[in-house]
Amino acid sequence: MLDVLGAEIGKGLRVQLAHPIGHVITLLISTMMYLGLQFVLGQGQLRQDLLPQTLVAIGGYWFLQYAALVMVADLIEEKRAGTFAQTQMSTAPPWLPMLGRLVTASVFGLAVAAVATLVPMLVAGVTIPARWAALLPAVLLGVNVLAFTFLLAALALASPMIGALQSLFTSLVLLLNGSFLPLVFYPDWLAVLARVLPTTLGIEAITQTLFGGRSLSEVWSGGTLPWLLLHTFALVAVSGLLFVRNHRRALRESS
Repeated sequence: MLDVLGAEIGKGLRVQLAHPIGHVITLLISTMMYLGLQFVLGQGQLRQDLLPQTLVAIGGYWFLQYAALVMVADLIEEKRAGTFAQTQMSTAPPWLPMLGRLVTASVFGLAVAAVATLVPMLVAGVTIPARWAALLPAVLLGVNVLAFTFLLAALALASPMIGALQSLFTSLVLLLNGSFLPLVFYPDWLAVLARVLPTTLGIEAITQTLFGGRSLSEVWSGGTLPWLLLHTFALVAVSGLLFVRNHRRALRESS
């Protein structure tokens, strides 16, 4: 099982590193897009009071966007080429190669998110404070993102419309998770809708600890941390069940 997992991770890394220009272009576009939008929203200036909070949110978005892009695109190409069926000939359980794909997706997602956050910080001359209380929400945010990425991959096994669905979901996350404005500026009904999407609750918990000075117990008593745990657990459960269902369906269908 370890050999299969290592081989899948190594294959994924080699495939992605074989075309570095695509990653460079993605980083340039992501950084320019964020700074341009913040410049417009700030009416000709980068607002130093809002930029650190939105940088946390845009980092979460790019982690989700790029991890999903790497994993889903790789899976679709293997389905089209017919090599996906070959990976099912191993004695390892079917979720193991998918776990290897998820590791590859998380590596590149974290790399893009880190660069897309650090570059605007240097350009605008702002910093994001570091507090130990933010570590647990950050870990839960990562699990939340990867669970949703796995959910998209499970959908890709059965749905020919996965490209459109992925673009729709990730665009909603970009618009509503706080990448443009912190959640406190949203109307109540829109804030409730935003919290249903992945990354939003994790970003809210992180910003409460980093910029609000709250402890984990205060974030818990405020309700953000319990809802984040529940949201993450639900995503993990749904993505796992959907993968089992769609994987069996994909193996039954000759196409």
